[in-house]
Amino acid sequence: MGRHREFDVEKALDAALCVFWRKGYEGASYADLTEATGVERPALYSAFGNKEALFRRALARYDEQYVDFIPKALALPTAREVAAHILYSTADLNTRYASHTGCLYINGALAVSDEAEPVRQALIDGRAAGEAQIRERFERAKAEGDLPETAKPGALAAFVMAVSHGMAVQAKAGFSREMLEAVAEQALSTWPTGSSSGASAPRSAGSKSV
Repeated sequence: MGRHREFDVEKALDAALCVFWRKGYEGASYADLTEATGVERPALYSAFGNKEALFRRALARYDEQYVDFIPKALALPTAREVAAHILYSTADLNTRYASHTGCLYINGALAVSDEAEPVRQALIDGRAAGEAQIRERFERAKAEGDLPETAKPGALAAFVMAVSHGMAVQAKAGFSREMLEAVAEQALSTWPTGSSSGASAPRSAGSKSV
């Protein structure tokens, strides 16, 4: 019978998540992970498997606890509100924690070795899945007349994702939340509207719905 674990697995996972968020996948060493979690390497292996498995668990936790603003955004009435909620929420999340700014998806995959290619691909797949959800929402908005006939839902979804990713890089470089919100406002200033759209204002930058 194996030894009873003498540490809180959930707390250890949260600590590992912060390390990966701050340093990326390859930048996070086992020394970093064991120091942050307070758990020795054999116990980490026992609880989570190898480093890649631990990262994937951390990524799933990040999606659940920090990127829940995406499904909330998709439920909003107009495409512009969807985009605004995503961009302002991105500005908030990317600057919320001084010790780990930016986005785990971006920080984790900017530069990885050939050995870490499965992790990079998992991050790419995760971002692609999010973009596909946004594209589908914008396609519905176009069908409903919320977006004009000339609108290209795929390009609009890619635009929202590109601005979000750029904001994550800027946050990592030290840009303030206020500056990122100004970027979001600028991105939304030319948002296309269809015949059924109202003059909806962007979501408040101080929204706590993330």
